[in-house]
Amino acid sequence: MECELPDDTCRSALKRLRDIGDGTFAWVRLADPSEGELVQLAEELGLHPLAVEDALHGRQRPKRERFGDVLAVALKPLRYVEEGTAVETGDVMVFVGPRSVLTVSHGPIDPCAEAARRLDVDPQMLRLGPWAVLHAVLDVAVDAYSDAARRVRATLDRLEDEVFSTSRVDHTQSIYSLKREVREFRDAVQPLVPVLQGLLDSRGDQGDRGDQGEKDGLPRIGPYIRDVTDHLHRTDIEVRTLDELLDSVLGAQQARVGTWQNDDMRRISAWAAIFAIPTMVAGVYGMNFEHMPELGWTYGYPLAVALMALASGALYRAFRRNGWL
Repeated sequence: MECELPDDTCRSALKRLRDIGDGTFAWVRLADPSEGELVQLAEELGLHPLAVEDALHGRQRPKRERFGDVLAVALKPLRYVEEGTAVETGDVMVFVGPRSVLTVSHGPIDPCAEAARRLDVDPQMLRLGPWAVLHAVLDVAVDAYSDAARRVRATLDRLEDEVFSTSRVDHTQSIYSLKREVREFRDAVQPLVPVLQGLLDSRGDQGDRGDQGEKDGLPRIGPYIRDVTDHLHRTDIEVRTLDELLDSVLGAQQARVGTWQNDDMRRISAWAAIFAIPTMVAGVYGMNFEHMPELGWTYGYPLAVALMALASGALYRAFRRNGWL
């Protein structure tokens, strides 16, 4: 049974679960709920007040907590928007109980709809009970992580080609922007790794649940959770690699900017040296002393101009040969 709104019908259906045989569970989906809606459902599902507070405000770091017989898992789904090279994130909390699942989402990204679609076409998974919903939501979120990592990698490859191209365009701002988005990506992926690993840790789970683990279906869903965890590990490694590559590209861009500045300074220095010769000659003759060589000579002026031109040309040729111009 799946409910998307916390209306009277949904609450009455939750109450009827007590009279229905084993194998039936309810999935309640909420998107940006109000406090009143969440509190009403919390009473029916037996959620702890702290769990309600976390679900209401969102913006939780990926984590796993147990409130009695209800397991709460928080995660941050995301997607990568190539047009603005931005990573958009949301917040989802999944509360897994013995006979019910509550998912609360905040923001524009909600993996629950796709998770419901996958479960609709896979009745075998639904037989695994409420844990199947948790697996489906995690699977959709981790698949989105992999897709986002692939898109970020493509953007980084294009940016890297532009940095090492012959054009003199400073891409520092674009690199910093992409690096900031990758850091946000890491904040969503890395904390989720120990959360999923904890679900697979039999001793840690036994310490939390006692014998509840055999009743709530986690052993049966374990292989599927392990598969999602493997995908998450690969994505985590990819995101770490992207962050390191961005550091390298940023260093290369800064080195190129320094090289461009050095080239500009060499050109400026070379032209300054070339113009220094005529400036010096003209400055000497511009001092208007009475006794100066060739002041009365008819060809004195052409000779001085020719001397300045020849000296400047010799310097220009020398600088061109050394790559300064």
